[in-house]
Amino acid sequence: MTKKPTTDKLLQELDDKYKAIHQNRDVHLEGLLHSNSITYWDYIHTDALLGLQIQRTNLPDEMVFIAYHQINELIFKMILWEIKQVAEAEPLIVDIFQDKLMRISRYFDMLTTSFNVMREGMDVAQYNKFRHTLTPASGFQSAQYRKIEFASTELINLIDIRFRANIDRNTPFEHAFEHLYWQAAGKDYKTGQKSPLLSNFENRYKEEFITFMKVYNIKNIWSRFNELSHEDQQNKALIAAMRHYDYTVNVTWVMAHYNAAKYYIMGKDGDGTATGGSNWQKYMHPKYQKRIFFPELWSQDEKDNWGHEVD
Repeated sequence: MTKKPTTDKLLQELDDKYKAIHQNRDVHLEGLLHSNSITYWDYIHTDALLGLQIQRTNLPDEMVFIAYHQINELIFKMILWEIKQVAEAEPLIVDIFQDKLMRISRYFDMLTTSFNVMREGMDVAQYNKFRHTLTPASGFQSAQYRKIEFASTELINLIDIRFRANIDRNTPFEHAFEHLYWQAAGKDYKTGQKSPLLSNFENRYKEEFITFMKVYNIKNIWSRFNELSHEDQQNKALIAAMRHYDYTVNVTWVMAHYNAAKYYIMGKDGDGTATGGSNWQKYMHPKYQKRIFFPELWSQDEKDNWGHEVD
């Protein structure tokens, strides 16, 4: 049993803590006399959280759609929190690296299985009514998901496969941004014209994305892996965690999303068109863009057949 510190020892440790930040311990202790006790609802901010689901229609299942996507964004935040710890760890220990990767993979596993909440828990007819009030918005515009991609891999692996030969580490970030794989979902490459889906997204996030890209250009997950010793890079458990994360994000989760969209958009009540107007099938399906975070960890045959096995 761990022995609890004495009151004198606690007071001394508190004194040391506040002296280190040039604060008076007794002022903080006096403040405790006037502080209210914490409650679950105050700590979680339950009332604020539950007040964020605002429908645009009176169709009941729109509430499912809104809450589900907000939960996704909260999980994306948790994923970015784990990636940030990998990016900033000094030194980066293999066991910690592997643990963080598996945490992230579990979050994506949860996201993957959660698509049944929408597929089985939302009336198709209702969805195909309220979805038209969302145009030109789309889940495509999740900024946190884009940041997860930027923070996971070298930027070249997120470039549209048609343009990778002409882009390298010396390419200006602004130019690389215009050739990211998801630009194809919102840009007509014959005319160069961008859809409102893409224009709105860029107007809100482009500068923030470019700053984020610059920061993670040298501390993304793959960059940090390459900083490890040769021996650590051969660690089988770590390699397995890297591959699991890569496949989970870029195939398993994407295909669950794709199949859920297909169920609603291509069903008998759907019109085949995404709310944002994107060419969603070629944008989402992994076999077209071959989004692979860590291509060096896969065989040529695995890369050639990436996404084909889930058709």
